[in-house]
Amino acid sequence: MQSVCHCCDWIRHHYGHLSAEYLSLLDQMGGDITKQDAPVFFPTSLYRHIDDAEFEDQVRFLKETIYQITKLFDGNMKSVTWDKKNLDDFLNILERQLENLNSCVSPSMKPERRLKRYFKKLNRKVLRKMNYSAQAWELIRKETKRHLQRLDILAAQMY
Repeated sequence: MQSVCHCCDWIRHHYGHLSAEYLSLLDQMGGDITKQDAPVFFPTSLYRHIDDAEFEDQVRFLKETIYQITKLFDGNMKSVTWDKKNLDDFLNILERQLENLNSCVSPSMKPERRLKRYFKKLNRKVLRKMNYSAQAWELIRKETKRHLQRLDILAAQMY
């Protein structure tokens, strides 16, 4: 595990750059973001709670959220009509962000249970219930963008 100072520097100088890259790719890989709402409420209260948490807990939350997003995108994507190169680049940069955050978080730190439950519910009520359809993936893309934008705000407030 890297020192807290190193993590501060990395988050301050690199997190935003990678985040801007994957948010841009998320927009470019498909058409307009759907206006349809997901059948799972966005966990606003979790983000409000983490805004006031200790630095280490915030880093863990960043890592855990990105990890949960990568797990979502590991599903059956046959019906997706997105630009393949942009999708691959998006996932690779997200993975890079996750690796860097992993090096900042102690493996003994437990993930946020409510966050994990939210993503399980998103998987169950959107992807599985809608049979991994193109429409389901568009809802996932929309929710992913909301999370990544909110993580950007959190990271900017950390220093």
